[in-house]
Amino acid sequence: MKMLSIIIRPDRLEKLKEILNKNSTGGLTVINAMGCGNQRGRSDSDSSTDELRILNMNLIPKVMAVTVVKDEDVNTILAEINTNIASGKVGDGKVFVTDVLDSMRIRTGDRGEKAL
Repeated sequence: MKMLSIIIRPDRLEKLKEILNKNSTGGLTVINAMGCGNQRGRSDSDSSTDELRILNMNLIPKVMAVTVVKDEDVNTILAEINTNIASGKVGDGKVFVTDVLDSMRIRTGDRGEKAL
């Protein structure tokens, strides 16, 4: 199993939900977030020094969607996210993929993929 931590623009959330639903993802948690990446929240090319860029970091509204999927579904989901969510502009977001060693559905005690 893999955990996908997907950080995207808020207006792309509905498209992400369609992708995950199409790929039979069992669940989704969405968290409102603020953040920035290497561009420090700027969409233009800033000629200031790196020190000044760090001090003038702009936090941009994002959402972080977290889901756990079967290993065999990861590449398909990542490809669909890239095809359908990317605008080609700075700030589209990132997806972090991590291994999930185990899971448990609290209500039933089901473990592993049965808990998804």
